[in-house]
Amino acid sequence: MLYVILRTLLYPILSLIWRPYIVGWENLRIKGKAIIASNHTSMLDPIIIALVTPRIVHFMAKKEIFKNKIVGAFLHSLCVFPVNRHNADIQSLKKAMRVLEKGKIFGIFPEGKRSVTDYMDKFEKGTAFIATKAGAPILPIYIHPHSFKKGRVRMIVGKPINVSDVVPNTKKSTLIDVVTDEISDAIDGLRVELEGIIENNKR
Repeated sequence: MLYVILRTLLYPILSLIWRPYIVGWENLRIKGKAIIASNHTSMLDPIIIALVTPRIVHFMAKKEIFKNKIVGAFLHSLCVFPVNRHNADIQSLKKAMRVLEKGKIFGIFPEGKRSVTDYMDKFEKGTAFIATKAGAPILPIYIHPHSFKKGRVRMIVGKPINVSDVVPNTKKSTLIDVVTDEISDAIDGLRVELEGIIENNKR
């Protein structure tokens, strides 16, 4: 598979360029179906996630990229499929569900698009919807927003969030709302933890 070949060839090169510093890497060894959910500030985010994750990660990408047939075919060979970000894309949701039903890993950026600041945007509910429907654990990841600009990727991987353990805290809260908040809080907590580690390493 092209995905495996490219990862094998590029990993040594990109490791030298990006010098990844990963906290909680052992959490990426998760078995069975899982959803990787990460903050998103760079077009390179899915590449670093794919490189450091031992298993193949299936991603969504905006459908506009697939307009060129050659590019589209290349992305499909890398386990990337299109999504319409402007409307409820039922076909893409079903595709994500099929990936998880086969016990594979699906990667998604809950913000829905790249953040233009150092702060996370409000999370959309798609990640929580897929997780609750598929019964898949969510693996939160935080990538430092200046990683690729400063020549070293710094990221932290948290413990899986099991949807079955999440309970709505009020009658007005839906499970999807609460799971969305859980994901957001988990990734923000990883941000605080990573920034603390970076600060301590400076001393």
